[in-house]
Amino acid sequence: MGCCGGCELIFLNWSVARAAPPNPTVRRLCVVCNQMKATTTILLLLAFPRCVFSQATPTTHRVLTKPRIVQDAEGYNSWPMIQAIGKKLVCVYSRGSGHTISEDARAVYARISADGGETWTPEAVVANSPGYGEVEVGKGLDSNGAMLLWVRRVGRDWHHDLYRTTDGVTFTLVATPQFDVRPVQITDIFTVPNVGLMALWFAGDYGGKPTNAWGALTSSDNGETWKQATVESSLSKAQWPTEPAAVYLGNGRILAIGRTEVGTPQFQMVSSDYGATWKREQTNIGDALASTPSLILDEETGLLSNYYYHRGAGVLRRRVVDPEKVFDHPRDWPDSEPIAMGSKVTFDAGNANATAIGNTHYISFYSGKSPDTAVLVSVVPAPSAGNQQVSE
Repeated sequence: MGCCGGCELIFLNWSVARAAPPNPTVRRLCVVCNQMKATTTILLLLAFPRCVFSQATPTTHRVLTKPRIVQDAEGYNSWPMIQAIGKKLVCVYSRGSGHTISEDARAVYARISADGGETWTPEAVVANSPGYGEVEVGKGLDSNGAMLLWVRRVGRDWHHDLYRTTDGVTFTLVATPQFDVRPVQITDIFTVPNVGLMALWFAGDYGGKPTNAWGALTSSDNGETWKQATVESSLSKAQWPTEPAAVYLGNGRILAIGRTEVGTPQFQMVSSDYGATWKREQTNIGDALASTPSLILDEETGLLSNYYYHRGAGVLRRRVVDPEKVFDHPRDWPDSEPIAMGSKVTFDAGNANATAIGNTHYISFYSGKSPDTAVLVSVVPAPSAGNQQVSE
């Protein structure tokens, strides 16, 4: 049986159950070209050697979403950010020739959807500076509800440019702040009462020496100027939280999740004084590999969703929790649930980033195999009070 080559996006809309050892003569399934027609139960000799995949989905298992395509043009479309402006989705991504950040060919683009990601407007250029590679690294809303976007610009020097847009089409440069400690990346922007806008940052060289740091940026003038505070420095790579996402919980409390670079569980960082001081601990979130987190706090239920892409396994995951249960107990996160499947090529897929419109969550990520990857969006209902998983 031939295959279309699209089996990186396997197992969409198929449920998983434990089974006896598989028959070694069983065939592989290509769900992209749908060559296995009239098959109701399929045994697979891939990543799940003892699993049955069946179209009869038990109520105990989530039906995986089929991601919607934002951009699959030729090239390395990658590292997307997604933000709701009112009822519209704005998805920002960059494209180059491969998994590189400084090539001149890499620029930042945006597309808009008014129908929940079903269709997207033509691509618009956000940033394309001669002599620089540009990558979107953080997004959020200002105090007026406009979208803010951090773009990292790397070439003969290294900068972070902050852009603002009210429509997702026209992006205006707001600031290019200079800091005592140069961030590798500035992440998503959120609002903290009595402080203003806040974004976390991290700095380092990914090497073996304790040269790594992280901290917070704050703006009291809606993004025009920023102050930098270092929370921890001289960290080893194993103790370094990277690409953090954070939410404000109320009463001065902030909860953040950070990615790790050495294969250990994600970090949790919390503050009880509006970000003045922080405490960092390791979580029990271990089904991750260089997995960038993205957090959504639902106002209606108070539930916190942690979205991340499990690289290598090719799974977009979600963990849902009442933040009160993990704020002081970071190893009590409930089990994850799979949301969608993507490429298993470790660093040619990943970087989940989420936003919400009403009771619906939208999670962007990229997936493929170099030199060609696509930007995708999965759409899922916001969690209800009864759908938390059990703790590991």
